[in-house]
Formats: sequence, structure tokens, C-alpha cells
Amino acid sequence: MKIVIIDDHVLFREGLAAIVRPQVDIEIVGMAGTVREAIELAKDLKPDVILMDYNLPDGTGADAARAILDDGSSSKIIFLTMSEDDDDLFAAIRSGAKGYLMKNIHPSELIAAIRSVQNGESALSQSMTMRLMEELSRSKKKGRPSENTLTLRELDVLRAVAAGLTNQEIGSHLYISENTVKFHVHSLLAKLNLSDRKEAANFARQHGLIINKD
Repeated sequence: MKIVIIDDHVLFREGLAAIVRPQVDIEIVGMAGTVREAIELAKDLKPDVILMDYNLPDGTGADAARAILDDGSSSKIIFLTMSEDDDDLFAAIRSGAKGYLMKNIHPSELIAAIRSVQNGESALSQSMTMRLMEELSRSKKKGRPSENTLTLRELDVLRAVAAGLTNQEIGSHLYISENTVKFHVHSLLAKLNLSDRKEAANFARQHGLIINKD
């Protein structure tokens, strides 16, 4: 597994590298400290995972994630941050990131999270998971927003649901686990204030979000 580390504090960056290097299945292929450098390294090195601070000198990690993923990168992005701000968390999820972890995480938990994300899972700290679920619950009560509130991965899952794919088929199609599919289905139903997959499929058809099953 090739990873890139992005953090503007050199000492912290080197500390992360010291934690990761002993892992025989993980190779650090690049390190940097800005949004611009993150985008360049993602394009040039094509890492499997990008471990990135959320607040960077020339922008946010969400800015970097959107630019990286919009360029067609298949890199999985994990934010490692001190920010417990709800807006930062939700912006990170909307940007397409696969993880949002606190910098006080135990080293063994960080390594496990990196491997988990590489295997198609999401990685959120416990406190961030609770906040995300609370926000999804509030969103459901507010009414039905548009599909623009969904992350890119949730849109992929919504299209697949509309095409009639099962969770197992969606997982195979998107190279993620069935449990991760279930999480995304739950999330998009809550965000769109929909009751079930049938309503989700109808919503997708109404908004032109259809893919072919094969």
C-alpha cells in the first residue's frame, strides 16, 4: 500500500512517518505540507491512501480532496486533524474523504484505520461518528434536500440502487464492502428524507441519476 502524508508541521509529519515505516505492508512514497503539494503528489505518485491534516496553510483538506478526486484519482483520503468543528467534519465527508480522525488517536488505531480504509471501509473517530449521525437525523426532519447534498460516493450508491443492484452487487461494482454500502444507503436515505430503496430509486430516476446494471 502506497501512502502520502500531508501536514504542514514537519515534526508531526516525521512522527507519523516513524509510526508508519515499520509496517511491512505500507510504503510512504511522499510527504508535503500544502494543498498545492498534495494535489501534485496525488497526481504524480498515485498513492493508495492520502493521510492529510484538515487545516493547511493554503486552504483546507476538503479543498485538496475535491481537487484530487475531481481529477479522477482513486486515492482514498483520511483526514487526521485537531478540528472537532462540525462544519469541518461535514465538509470533509462531502469532499469524498473516507476518514476523519483526531490527532490524539493511538498509533495502533491509526494503522488499523489506514488498512480499513484501503479495504473499502470508512474511518471516523467515535465522537465524529456520533455527530455525523446526529446531523443525518436532523437533516431527515428538515425535509427533502437535493441530490447535491450527497457525497460523490453516496451518489454512486444511489445510482446503483436505482439500477436495481443489491448491496452485494453494489459493493462489487464500487470495490467497497457490503457493510460500507449499507452505511451509505442509510446515509443517503436520511439526507434525502426517503423511507426505503424504492423511494431512492424513484428519486434517482426523477433527477436523471441512472446507470446501467452491467
